[in-house]
Amino acid sequence: MKRRLWVQSAAAACIASPSFWARAQPGSAGKKIVLGQSAAFSGPASALGEKFKQGAMLQFDKANAHGGVGGRLIELKSLDDGYEPDRCAANTKAFIEQGVSALFGYIGTPTSLAALPLATAAKLPFIAPFTGAEALRTPFNRQVFHVRASYFDETAEIVKQLLAVGIKRIAVFHQNDSYGKAGLEGVTRALKPHDLAPTGLGTVERNTTAIEAAVASIMASKPDAIVQISAYKSCAAFIRAARKAGFGGTFYNVSFVGTQALAQELGADARGVVVSQVMPFPFTPVTILSGEYLAAGHAAQGDKFEPNYSSMEGYVAAKVLLEALHRGGQGSDALIQGLEAMHDFNAGGFFVDFNPQKHTGSKFVELTILQEDGRVRR
Repeated sequence: MKRRLWVQSAAAACIASPSFWARAQPGSAGKKIVLGQSAAFSGPASALGEKFKQGAMLQFDKANAHGGVGGRLIELKSLDDGYEPDRCAANTKAFIEQGVSALFGYIGTPTSLAALPLATAAKLPFIAPFTGAEALRTPFNRQVFHVRASYFDETAEIVKQLLAVGIKRIAVFHQNDSYGKAGLEGVTRALKPHDLAPTGLGTVERNTTAIEAAVASIMASKPDAIVQISAYKSCAAFIRAARKAGFGGTFYNVSFVGTQALAQELGADARGVVVSQVMPFPFTPVTILSGEYLAAGHAAQGDKFEPNYSSMEGYVAAKVLLEALHRGGQGSDALIQGLEAMHDFNAGGFFVDFNPQKHTGSKFVELTILQEDGRVRR
């Protein structure tokens, strides 16, 4: 598989060339392709929305600097929902009324689920939501396209790793909403074939760090490992409290936690915390895509650029959307057709595979471990 990645990755290099971006068509000057994004830009999950947008804008700014797509510039309209479903629904209604071309880069499961019926009714493409929840994948919805692997994929990899080293007493700390329940279901499904189930459960309410009851409940079950399905602030609070209560095992998190945000919250306490990832390693140029991302970030922000997984996801999502626009066109149906034409698309060592019956583009998952200095090790 690695050999295949490198053999085919050379094809992605041409996508980064100016000639690729400059494919302008006459008669469309002054017009824009407007995208709507509802995300958390305030509150305890704000780093996720901010970083995703920063990564996406590296792609969109570059495209616009070379004339946009078909002579049309890309405009990303972003509204803050604070990671709250009602606010997200209101933002989505506003985007629909404004006549945006597509909805892009929504952050989170409960918010994306609030937007989904609105996008479906309006027949708007709903592209690259930052969530791995199965409820957004099943049943199949023609409007929705996922660039990342699912939480079932991530939790299956986590459980596989734990069982491989003989750990069977696995507890789950999860957000008390659709996101947390999706992760819990993933862990439960992965354990079931081995006649196992979570040894203990604890919950936290969205956008809070009230984890005391969850710590007491989970510690009473005497787990050897704890899988966390929540955002970075509550997960960091839980880790500190559980260690203070005497837990000596390992913490595992799914990608939505926000890897760098979690590391920054924990400081030296981050050492040994495991996070599953659904995007390529963003800190060194281990793939053509990573090298392109790092170069774009440093060109835009200089020494202030701080690579991380959340902005890498925004970067990849925007690259996929731009490729679809080049392939299909700018109307809703044309954009969907462009996405569905991306069979085994090589983004530079990271592959996205869509077709008319398959809108989940990747199942890539790997595990990383945090170090006490905030670095991430594969």
